[in-house]
Amino acid sequence: MPSRRPLPTAPSSAASTQQGQARRALLITAGLGAALAGGWLAWRRSTPPAATTSPATASQNTPPPVQASPSAALIDGDQLTDAFWQQQFDTPQGTPLAWTALKGRPIVLNFWATWCPPCVKEMPELDHFQREFAAKGWKVVGLAIDGPTPVREFLAKVQVGFDIGLAGFGGTELAQTLGNTVGGLPFTVLIDAQGRVRHRLMGATDLAQLSEQARRIQPD
Repeated sequence: MPSRRPLPTAPSSAASTQQGQARRALLITAGLGAALAGGWLAWRRSTPPAATTSPATASQNTPPPVQASPSAALIDGDQLTDAFWQQQFDTPQGTPLAWTALKGRPIVLNFWATWCPPCVKEMPELDHFQREFAAKGWKVVGLAIDGPTPVREFLAKVQVGFDIGLAGFGGTELAQTLGNTVGGLPFTVLIDAQGRVRHRLMGATDLAQLSEQARRIQPD
């Protein structure tokens, strides 16, 4: 008769309980580990790395120092500084305006433009003042807030006996520095022989007004 193998013996209920508890503990431990690992990865992804700035990058991110306007040094109160007399302007003829030679003389400094009707209207008045007061040392200088070509074309039609300098549109900053707070034209400044701004005129002027101010600044 063939032999029969004994049937496997079923584990006891106590052993089964211990095995189930061990499996559950292992699963819980593994789950906690996965959760902690996932949380750490999420935190690392959401937290930006610490910024490291090289000296070159720091210098690029640092705003440059604010430069003071050059025109701010041209006048101190009403006294023109040495920097004012060191300015350079060309004439319509292409030669430099002898600006430094004006220092020590009373000056009528007129800001004008060919496209400004009141400026054009007062040109003969300024020319008349130059002829009448030249013997007393006065010098009229017109600084054109304009381009060279229109100034040359204008002077070919309206000839004047005083110096003209080409200040360009940058001359508006100089006029503002000298007291033209509204930015209009014409604008005239009377300067005494000591280099002090004594009178400012906004708008068109004439011989009578200029003569009155000149005599007040430099009595006969």
